[in-house]
Amino acid sequence: MAEKILIVDDDIDSLKLIGLMLQRQGYDIVAANNGAQAFSKATSDRPDLIILDVMMPDMDGYEICRRLRANPVTQGIPIIMFTAKTLIDDKVAGFEAGADDYLTKPTHPAELASRVKAILSRSAAQRRTTGEGGTLTALVGVKGGVGVSTLAANVAAVLNLKEPSILADIRPGQGSLGMFLNMPKSVGMSNLLARNPNEITARLVEQELVAHTSGLRTLLSSARPQEMLTPVNADAASAVLKALRSMARHVIVDLGAGLARHTMRLVKEADQVVLVVEPYRYSLNMARDTLKEIESVGVGRGRISVVIVTRVASSSQVPWQEAEQILGHEMLGIIGPAPELAFQAIEAGFPIVLFQPASIATTQINKLTEELTARVRAVAS
Repeated sequence: MAEKILIVDDDIDSLKLIGLMLQRQGYDIVAANNGAQAFSKATSDRPDLIILDVMMPDMDGYEICRRLRANPVTQGIPIIMFTAKTLIDDKVAGFEAGADDYLTKPTHPAELASRVKAILSRSAAQRRTTGEGGTLTALVGVKGGVGVSTLAANVAAVLNLKEPSILADIRPGQGSLGMFLNMPKSVGMSNLLARNPNEITARLVEQELVAHTSGLRTLLSSARPQEMLTPVNADAASAVLKALRSMARHVIVDLGAGLARHTMRLVKEADQVVLVVEPYRYSLNMARDTLKEIESVGVGRGRISVVIVTRVASSSQVPWQEAEQILGHEMLGIIGPAPELAFQAIEAGFPIVLFQPASIATTQINKLTEELTARVRAVAS
């Protein structure tokens, strides 16, 4: 996933020049030409780095920097001051305001790229050291009823046995995960999505987490049908998932069936997208079109995994080799039918892998989870 850089400069030519230099390095660029825009885009786009000019029309870069550092949503974003002011006192003022580095205009493209790379690498290392920046795996179904929620709960349960993990459910009004895990009153996700994105902090999100009896922490949507009438605010959903990343090594999110505006935003931000399909021709044709849509927003094939979930044994199922040909994409895994076991696990309020650890289904899910973890690590490296 390309790292996002917010460039703040009132000089349009400088914006274009810096943006072009960094785009050529593979970064995703967002631009602002005044302080108000800088705050708005810093909170909504959540960049990985901000390059900030000192001389601005509404407020200077020092003040912008101080305000960004005072806001819980933006306080951890690295900031490089970029300005024509070269006096030592100016640099000291920049560092005192909270800047991580200071560059003077004009600068050679190689120096700019080097400074940006160094700051981003240092920021990533710091997140790993402090337990921040956990991986995000998003599960999407080509249609309803293919087993996305069941798979999400089980993958999260497997991961949580080794490292702290969180299971999230962004399906307001269709929160089936709470029912599956015998946690019907878990409505934390719904509460957070109703808030202004700027209000969503890690502390606020943590207050809405509910622990399953297995120890797996969850952030679940409600099953109140009326909530389906309100569109999901993509900025709020993004803010919630970013906060969750700071709390666990792995975040598994159930995005439900099909693609919506918020879904497209979140799959783009995920480290790995798991598309769940059934082994039937119509489902595979739908999956092929869904893959194209996901790829169209810049999600590379290395970040997309396809998993077949077979809910019942049937002679009309498409063999996996033919399924791969239809999709034009390899299969990461196949989960075989275990309807009786799935029913018993739901009745007990436990994921299958914890309810019956020695089952064939558990073995398949364990293997799939290992493959997903390896892919996420490969993308990160």
